[in-house]
Amino acid sequence: MVGENENNGNNRHSKSRKRSNDDKQNMEPKAAVTCSTPQESSKRRNKKEVAIFGNYRNYYGYRVGQDLDEDPRLQVMKGEWFEGKDCLDIGCNSGLITIAIAKAFGCRSILGVDIDGDRVRDAYWTLRKLVKTSTHNTSADAELVNGLKNHASESLTEAALKKDLLKIVSFQKGNFIQNWRPPASTYYSAVLCLSVTKWIHLNWGDDGLITLFRRVWTHLLPGGVFILEPQPWSSYYKNRLVSEAAAANYKNIEIPPEDFQDILLDKIGFQRVENITSGLSGTKSGFDRPILAFWK
Repeated sequence: MVGENENNGNNRHSKSRKRSNDDKQNMEPKAAVTCSTPQESSKRRNKKEVAIFGNYRNYYGYRVGQDLDEDPRLQVMKGEWFEGKDCLDIGCNSGLITIAIAKAFGCRSILGVDIDGDRVRDAYWTLRKLVKTSTHNTSADAELVNGLKNHASESLTEAALKKDLLKIVSFQKGNFIQNWRPPASTYYSAVLCLSVTKWIHLNWGDDGLITLFRRVWTHLLPGGVFILEPQPWSSYYKNRLVSEAAAANYKNIEIPPEDFQDILLDKIGFQRVENITSGLSGTKSGFDRPILAFWK
C-alpha cells in the first residue's frame, strides 16, 4: 500500500541542498557518550554531554524545567486518541511524557522505545519511583499529574491514576529505524514521535526518515493517529558535527522539515492532517515547534 504512492511528487521535494547520490556515505553512527544512572555524581553530570541520537540524560530538565508543572505538549493531546487504546512513543528518552500520557488519558497500554539503554533504565527508574510514591498518596509525582484535569475528564483522570502503571507502561531499548519490531500481531491506535525526526535525519539521512514514516504507517491501525513534532531545519546546523555520519548526511539531505507533511500525505498514504499547535502555550524558549496529527 505504501509503495503505490512512493513516486508521487518526487520533483516537488527536491531542494537546493541536493547532492549527488555518488557522494552519499553509508556509515554506522558511533555510540553516544551518555550517563548510566540517575545517581551519577555531580562531576559526571557537569561534563559536556555528547548525544548523537539526541539521547540527552537531562532532556526534560531542559525542556520542562523547574518552573513548569507539566510538559506543555499535554495541552494539545486529546483523550480520545489514547483512552483504552494501545499506544507507542518513539524516542521516549527517560519516559516522562510516556508516563504522563498514560496517567492523563488512561491508555490500555503504552510502550516507549529508545535507542539508548541508559535512557530506558532511567525511564523504568522514574516509573517505579512514581508508582511507589503514588501508592503512599504523596505529592512527589505532582510534576506529571498537576493540571491533568485540564486535558481529561475528572473521572478519567482519577481512574487512570488508580491503575497499575507498571502494567500499562513499558519501555524497550531498540533502534526503530534499523531493527526494532513490535510484538507479533501488535498494532497501535496512537504513535508519538516528538522532537525525534532531526536525529533520525542526521544519523540515517532521507532514507532513514522515509523508513520512519513507512514503519509508523505500517504499525498504526486504520483510523489511528500519528502525532509528530518535527524540529525546524535551522536547528540541524548546530548538531551537524556530532558524528561523522551526521556531518555527511547533513550535506545530502533533500527533504527539509517543511516537506514532511506532503511526504506523509502524498507518498506514505496518511489521509488527513491537523496542525494542533494553536492549543499550545507555556513552551520554553527554543522548543516552540509545530505539532501535527496525521490520521491513517
